[in-house]
Amino acid sequence: MIPLTLAEVARIVSGRPSDIPDERAAVTGPVVTDSRKVADGSLFVAFEGERVDGHDFAAGAVKSGAVAVLATRPVGVPAIVVEDVTAALGALARHTVAALGATVVGLTGSVGKTSTKDLIAQLLEQLGPTVYPHGNLNNEIGLPLTALRADADTRHLVLEMGARGVGHIRYLAELTPPRIGLVLNVGTAHIGEFGGRDRIALAKGELVESLPSAEEGGVALLNADDALVRAMSARTAARTVLFGESSEADVRAENVRLEADGRPSFTLHTPSGCSDTTLRLYGEHHVSNALAAAAVAHELGMPADRIAQALTGAGTLSRWRMEVTERADGVTVVNDAYNANPDSMKAALKAMSAIAGGGARGGGRRTWAVLGEMAELGDAALTEHDAVGRLAVRLNVSKLVAVGGREAAWIDMGAKNEGSWGEESVHVSDTRAAIDLLRSELRPGDVVLVKASRSVGLEQVAQALLADTEGEVTGR
Repeated sequence: MIPLTLAEVARIVSGRPSDIPDERAAVTGPVVTDSRKVADGSLFVAFEGERVDGHDFAAGAVKSGAVAVLATRPVGVPAIVVEDVTAALGALARHTVAALGATVVGLTGSVGKTSTKDLIAQLLEQLGPTVYPHGNLNNEIGLPLTALRADADTRHLVLEMGARGVGHIRYLAELTPPRIGLVLNVGTAHIGEFGGRDRIALAKGELVESLPSAEEGGVALLNADDALVRAMSARTAARTVLFGESSEADVRAENVRLEADGRPSFTLHTPSGCSDTTLRLYGEHHVSNALAAAAVAHELGMPADRIAQALTGAGTLSRWRMEVTERADGVTVVNDAYNANPDSMKAALKAMSAIAGGGARGGGRRTWAVLGEMAELGDAALTEHDAVGRLAVRLNVSKLVAVGGREAAWIDMGAKNEGSWGEESVHVSDTRAAIDLLRSELRPGDVVLVKASRSVGLEQVAQALLADTEGEVTGR
């Protein structure tokens, strides 16, 4: 964060100093919402949650080194009191970004945001100091916290923008106005909250509507392979650049293929040249993510051969997203348990099949799909869960383990209706039952995919399997 005195912070957030002995004291450390992460010079932001009230930890935060607390009431230690902590945090982020000369890159999409953000960060770090979210801090709290990590040395600020409804991305873009806006896709994630793909497209397109004009340097990077995204070119005054596998894309992939271990290779084409690359990431769906990252890097001056080289060395920086680990006994665990929606579930199943089909063992490896609920699908929930089960059959998954309640039962039902399966598909009540089943039936060489929405907690299955024997990480 750029250093600010408490008097400056109070002015920026329209707050009232409380119990501050010296308003010239400066915030020089990180802005945090967790008192356990306080460092010397921090500003501790006290949120009132359903279970925990940050105000109760104010005194401890100051004792640990925080200069002051951003709060909604006096807390008996140095504080700046505001009516709305979330709005104040946003105002502080807006001021910080305006004071810096960094290029702000905003990205959104229904699926692939975090993986793409990780790739962009690794490419741009080769061009200069880059700040990006750790994990998926993409809402009205996480995005400002990321922006506030930027300082005078920051050259690029990469911000992931999520939405639970129309207007959310517009708000985030107003806090941290991007010069480059990237839209990956319009899928079915959170479709129950939005009410349809057209509404999702309306929300995602708010990013390109917020960009500066082409004359002012604004650039909209749009997926040429997604019709709803491509149509967003009519909603922006920024210069439009297309990426994708379409022949009309400015940044595109040709000769896409999967290596024996399931990693994609392709020839990267940009307006400045072309070069071959092979990703460290698993699954063909990462080609689109890589092209999106390449489009950003190209706009910021990186030549094609350097982009291709950087993509070859880039991995995922966020946990539980297609983490491929091989145990000492040859069992491969694919931990993609951070979250799930219909599009990412299909991509993960296809990636597991590709992983199992290659390597020294050839195509004889058994595959296990350990799957759970995809949340926030509304009226589409039954259809989409049923479709996942049916896809598992079509991909010749050896065994499907559906974990959880009603939604998991729908996955199991879809598989059995599609393939007249019996023992090939099983519905279990919880992660403990899934772990016990896998431990009793796994054989050396098997490939296990673990995936569900975050609330299911299926990462526990992957962690238990990896704890059973020492493993060697073969891909991230």
